[in-house]
Amino acid sequence: MKIISKPTSAFNDQKPGTSGLRKKVKVFQQPGYLENFVQSIFDTLKVPAGATLTVGGDGRYYNRPAIQTIIQMAAANGFARVLVGQAGILSTPAASHIIRKYHTYGGMVLSASHNQGGINGDFGIKYNISNGGPAPEKITDDVFAKSKLITHYKIADLPEIDIDHIGETIFDDGKFTVKIIDAVQDYADLMQELFDFTAIKKLLASGFKVQFDAMHAVTGPYAQEIFTNRLGAPITSLMNCVPSEDFNGGHPDPNLTYAEDLVKIMYAGDRAPDFGAASDGDGDRNMILGKNFFVTPSDSLAVLAANATLVPAYATGIAGVARSMPTSGAVDRVAAKLNIPCYETPTGWKFFGNLMDAGKVTLCGEESFGTSSSHVREKDGLWAVLFWLNVLAAKADACGQAQSVEAILMAHWAEFGRNVYSRHDYETIPTDAANSVIQHIKAQFESLPGQTFGSYSVKTCDDFSYLDSIDGSISHNQGIRILFEDGSRIVFRLSGTGTEGATIRIYLEAFEPDSRKHHLDAQVALAEMIQIALLISQLKEKTGRDTPTVIT
Repeated sequence: MKIISKPTSAFNDQKPGTSGLRKKVKVFQQPGYLENFVQSIFDTLKVPAGATLTVGGDGRYYNRPAIQTIIQMAAANGFARVLVGQAGILSTPAASHIIRKYHTYGGMVLSASHNQGGINGDFGIKYNISNGGPAPEKITDDVFAKSKLITHYKIADLPEIDIDHIGETIFDDGKFTVKIIDAVQDYADLMQELFDFTAIKKLLASGFKVQFDAMHAVTGPYAQEIFTNRLGAPITSLMNCVPSEDFNGGHPDPNLTYAEDLVKIMYAGDRAPDFGAASDGDGDRNMILGKNFFVTPSDSLAVLAANATLVPAYATGIAGVARSMPTSGAVDRVAAKLNIPCYETPTGWKFFGNLMDAGKVTLCGEESFGTSSSHVREKDGLWAVLFWLNVLAAKADACGQAQSVEAILMAHWAEFGRNVYSRHDYETIPTDAANSVIQHIKAQFESLPGQTFGSYSVKTCDDFSYLDSIDGSISHNQGIRILFEDGSRIVFRLSGTGTEGATIRIYLEAFEPDSRKHHLDAQVALAEMIQIALLISQLKEKTGRDTPTVIT
């Protein structure tokens, strides 16, 4: 096995975001671009003898050639073995599980998550550490620093590996091995350990109808194995389950806008199924729907926390919960009643990882359609879907009649009150215009407190900072918060997951204790606050945008 040191020139735009490095495919196809970033990651690591690297992704365009390059570079940079998901497939939560189960040194996850795919779409790569979670900021900052100084990368002269068939290829008398593994089996086995598959199977056999949309993305094979093969759901309950390099031309983001086909099915009146769900490009996000009813991710986290003991894996209770700062305070109310800690962190799953490793939290979630637990160190879409089905099965009456998703939410709100919540996304805004909006809001920090806007009086405002109680690190500038006297709030953030322009996200939240108002549509209930957000930000005037791209 010959190792080659190839000269290269540094790129100045390889700073990883909250979920690794995401760029257009054509950016990654530049000579040396992928190689430089991968080498910069390897240069931050002290790879021990005999170390194994996990590699897989969401099946989007450019995954296959990228995997071949990573294998060759892993061989040149001291790894003894590489585990690759069959056909290059590993959902992000499955990759986390593989890293943890087989004690690999870390993993390369190839995904741009919910972003569009194809030759004109997006590609992404991130490094996950040995706990299965995304690399912390200390590592990603070091990777960026090295990427600006790189002059050479190392690559082994290896033939192309057949990644479509399970098996093992050995090089250099056993000094380097590539093993192609079943991409689905280990993850499906884990789900069967966590949840009561017997109860869920009984629920599905009772006439309870489900509809799952894989959005032509990575969870298709996982859904077929779990729902059809293990739970006995009819194949007609699954849709768009064949992974596609361009997600069949769609946008694999499980929300009310981009999962339009599923939404139409679930809002078909009496003909609608009882339960609907969708997952995203790499399988870490989820959307939950009932018959003609949408569950916000914030409410989903709260309901799962409140009902955790109905699930075998959490039957003895949960240690604590955590949520990202923009996520609503609904789960805080559950935590208070359960007398368990609740942590508020910046957006980004790596912040939850520290808390989980320290045994502080069991469940965690983000408003951006991500929920999970300490079974892995990533968001987990199918896990959330199965959790809901397990709760529905456990709450079924003696005759097997399940409550509706809406009934479960109404009962939850009656007990805890409703945190009315919505997020408005303004996507692909020119970066200068987006920064202008944020700076305009920050310039009002001193003058806003004490001002009254309609029914709301501003108590305080800030740019959220987080002190990690586990490692002592501090994260600044994590989102602008405008907090009102009654506990309501508006949050503004620039998203770090896009590859083109900037996305401004506006999060709106108001607590409603009156059960007589719990049926109101969130946009109606938050109408006044929406206008306040636009007034304070001057978003329309500074960007020319009249309406959000996505409302959730």
